[in-house]
Amino acid sequence: MVKKLLKAGSLVSKEKLELHRVAHYTFFVGLLVAIVTGLFRNLLEPQVLVTTLVILGLVVGLLNLTAKETVPFLVACIALMLAGIVNLGLIPGVGLYLRSILSNIVVFVVPGAIIVGMKAIWKLASD
Repeated sequence: MVKKLLKAGSLVSKEKLELHRVAHYTFFVGLLVAIVTGLFRNLLEPQVLVTTLVILGLVVGLLNLTAKETVPFLVACIALMLAGIVNLGLIPGVGLYLRSILSNIVVFVVPGAIIVGMKAIWKLASD
C-alpha cells in the first residue's frame, strides 16, 4: 500500500515537472513570437497576433509559477508594463521596432500577470 502511495506521489511530481516544462517552452515561444513580430511588424494580422500572445500568456500564467517565483514574476511584469508606456518611437532608426517589440511583450505578459496576481490574492485570502 505504501509503495502505491509513493508511486502515486512520484507521478504527481513528474506531472508537475512536465507542466512546468511546457510553461517554460510556452514562455520562450511567446517571447520569440513577440520579438519576431515586432521586428517584422507586418508578418501577422494584429488580431491574430494579439490572440496568440494572450493565449500564450494565459498558459504561462496558469502553469508556470511556483510560490517562490510569484513575486519576481509580478515585479518583472510591472517593470515591463511601465516600460511599455515610454514612447520609444522617438529613438531614430530602431525606435519603432523597439516600441513594437515591447508592446508585443506587454500583451504577452499581462494575461499571465493577471492570473498570477489572482492566484496570489486567493492564497493570501485563504491563509
